[in-house]
Amino acid sequence: MDFVWAFIVGGAICVIGQLLLDLFKLTPAHVLSSFVVAGAVLDGFNLYDRLIEFAGAGATVPISSFGHTLLHGAMAQAEDHGFVGIAIGIFQLSSAGIASAILFGFIVALIFKPKG
Repeated sequence: MDFVWAFIVGGAICVIGQLLLDLFKLTPAHVLSSFVVAGAVLDGFNLYDRLIEFAGAGATVPISSFGHTLLHGAMAQAEDHGFVGIAIGIFQLSSAGIASAILFGFIVALIFKPKG
């Protein structure tokens, strides 16, 4: 049943993104940043952790989880290190994802001819 809920929640997030693209004529960059901000806002109200407990990968795979990770790390380190902890926490939890996106993007750009 866990797989079903992950599929439903992940699919619902994708449906929301597609509706934003089709009905409101937003660009993909607007939808991307909207999902990151929505994930951060939901984490601010402690709702995204509950969604992750309920849906598992259906909530951690979409880009909204990146906003959750940024805010979650920033708030955890801000308690320990104050204002400087915000920058430390943002990069502590999300550095692996950011580094792998840069690395794989570079490798793909070497293999294929990027269109500029």
